[in-house]
Amino acid sequence: MAKIKMTTPIVEMDGDEMTRILWKMIKENLLEPFIELNTEYYDLGLEHRNETNDQVTIDSANATKKYKVAVKCATITPNAARMEEYDLKEMWKSPNGTIRAILDGTVFRAPIVVKGIEPCVKNWKKPITIARHAYGDVYKGSEMKIPGAGKVELVYTAEDGSETRELVHNFAGAGIVQGMHNLNGSIESFARSCFSYALDTKQDLWFATKDTISKKYDHTFKDIFQEIYDAEYKEKFKTAGIEYFYTLIDDAVARVMKSEGGYIWACKNYDGDVMSDMVSSAFGSLAMMTSVLVSPEGYYEYEAAHGTVQRHYYKHLKGEETSTNSVATIFAWTGALRKRGEMDGNTELMAFADKLEKATIDTIEEGKMTKDLALITTIPNPTVLNSEAFIKAIAEKL
Repeated sequence: MAKIKMTTPIVEMDGDEMTRILWKMIKENLLEPFIELNTEYYDLGLEHRNETNDQVTIDSANATKKYKVAVKCATITPNAARMEEYDLKEMWKSPNGTIRAILDGTVFRAPIVVKGIEPCVKNWKKPITIARHAYGDVYKGSEMKIPGAGKVELVYTAEDGSETRELVHNFAGAGIVQGMHNLNGSIESFARSCFSYALDTKQDLWFATKDTISKKYDHTFKDIFQEIYDAEYKEKFKTAGIEYFYTLIDDAVARVMKSEGGYIWACKNYDGDVMSDMVSSAFGSLAMMTSVLVSPEGYYEYEAAHGTVQRHYYKHLKGEETSTNSVATIFAWTGALRKRGEMDGNTELMAFADKLEKATIDTIEEGKMTKDLALITTIPNPTVLNSEAFIKAIAEKL
C-alpha cells in the first residue's frame, strides 16, 4: 500500500513522561505505517527545555507561525519538587503559556463522545466545546494581605504623570485585596478566534460574563465581542446558519445544564479553567478531551487536554504494566493532520484522520479499552487492555 504523502510539515512538539512513551507508540503503530510523516521536530521534554534555557519552546511556537499547524505532547510545568527531581537551572514557565502568548491564541476544549461512556448530565447528547480566554484576570493578578485599618485604592498614572484614583475599600481591620487586568487587544484576539472557530466548525457560539455587576471590566468583554461580531461576523454567521448568543454567566450555566450540547461556550479565563474541568468530568474523562489553540491569524496547535500521567510513568520505569488512555493524544494528531490536509488540499490526509478517529472510537465501542474507561463504561464485560495493546487494537481496526 502506497503511503500518504505530505507536502508541508506539521510542527511536532514532543513532551514528557508517560505521554512521551505513548507519543512514540502512536507514531510507530498508527501513523508511520500509513503516512510519509513530514514534521519539523522540537523536543519539549523538560531536560531539553532546561538545556536550551527554554529557547526550544520559543522556537517551536515561531515554527508554528511559519507552518500554521502544530501537534503537541503533554509537558511538565515544573514546581519545586520537579526542580529538584530534574536538577533544573530554574523553574521554567508552562510551555503552553509561552506558546499561547506567542501565538496570541484561544484554547478550545471538547469532549470525545463515545457510546458506552455516558455523560453524567443525561440530556447532553453532543459535545460542548469550551473556549477559554487564556490571558490575564486572576492569573496575572497582584495580591496583598492587609494587616489592619487603612485605605486601598486603584491608581492609574498616565504617561504625562496625571493620576486617576478609584477607592477599592476603606478597611476597618485586616483583610485581603487583589488587582487584576486585561488588554483590549487580547480580548479582541479572543473574540476573533471564537467567531472564526465557530464558522470553521459550524457551531453556535455562546459568550457569558457578569457585566451587570462588573460594569467596566466584564462589560468591556461584552462590548468588544458585540462590536467585532456586528462589524466582521454577523453576515458570515447568517450565511452559515449559526448563532452568536450572549447572556450572563449564571444564566449560561443554567442553560448549559438543560441543553443537548453541540455549541461553543466562550469563557473568561477563570470561568474557562473551571468549566472545562466540569464539562470533561461530566462527559466521562479528561483523557477523552481534545484541545486546540487557535490564533486569529490562522495558526492551530493541537494537544491532549490532560497532563503527563506521572503516576503511570513511574510504574512504567519500574517495569510494571500500565493501562494509560491515549485517545486524546491520538485525536491531537488527527486534528493536526486533518487541518494540514485542509490547508494543503490533501483529501487523502483528511480522510486518514477521519478513519483513525473512527477506528479509535469503534475499538472502545466494541468493548476494548483502557482501565480508566472500563471503570465508567456501561458496556458489559469490557476487555481491559494495557497502554500498548490498546494502541495495537486500534491499529488492527484501522
